[in-house]
Amino acid sequence: MVIFFIMDTLSNKPVGLFDSGVGGLTVAHAIKQILPDETLVYFGDTAHLPYGDKSEGAIISYSRKITGFLLDHGAKVILIACNSASASAYSVLKNEYGNKVLLLDVISPVIEYITTKNYSRVGVIGTKRTISSGTYEAGFSDRSPGTEIVSLATPLLVPMIEEGFIFDDISNAIIRTYLSDKKLEGIQSLVLGCTHYPLIRNQISKFYNFDVEVVDSARVVAMELRNKLEMEGLLNKGKKTDPDKFFVSDYTPYFEKIARMFFEGGDVNLTVADIWN
Repeated sequence: MVIFFIMDTLSNKPVGLFDSGVGGLTVAHAIKQILPDETLVYFGDTAHLPYGDKSEGAIISYSRKITGFLLDHGAKVILIACNSASASAYSVLKNEYGNKVLLLDVISPVIEYITTKNYSRVGVIGTKRTISSGTYEAGFSDRSPGTEIVSLATPLLVPMIEEGFIFDDISNAIIRTYLSDKKLEGIQSLVLGCTHYPLIRNQISKFYNFDVEVVDSARVVAMELRNKLEMEGLLNKGKKTDPDKFFVSDYTPYFEKIARMFFEGGDVNLTVADIWN
């Protein structure tokens, strides 16, 4: 009875997730669609975006601080909703906090998903930090050695999205320039190796005339989160009572705009939290 009570109490606690900016909101949105009874605590580190051009040490430092912040807000699970942070900090965070909280990244679930598809040539686009880490190549080498992985750094996409340049001539030109790279010729699937990129998924799919599967990590990760919560007995089976909370380290009007777009009809409790001082 005591164990049941403890697990039941934990299941009511929020899901914590973080990203450098608005990208993780794509994951948060997918979670709300698949797990509507879960409460979210989101942290967007807008003061340091983008993470893709930061050093591994800097990303680890930011991630440690944010993880502590989310733990202070009672998170029962922490999802690193950022590919750059997943590539650079996941193993460190798991080693340091794995005995305190369930930790998930956004790269492993996507690799698992792709291995079920039997593709022979898969493209990955992401930030400089994600691509240079070789995390996707290493993951596929272990799980699907017969799959050829071709990776391309696309560093302009995150600042482009964060500045609101989507669905226009500027974004179309940048997307077209990157996807025309010879590295990506002949791919059967393209992994969006950044949680910002689902915001331009339709433009990317249109470039390929919808003949290439463009893998949106947000839904894949949300499904993995549901599975993990069920396995650990942490799935909230009661009615949601607490509001979702959204924190940013520096206020940007675009973040609030995207948050309200994703969570239309609900209150977006956006708070600036300067956790660095």
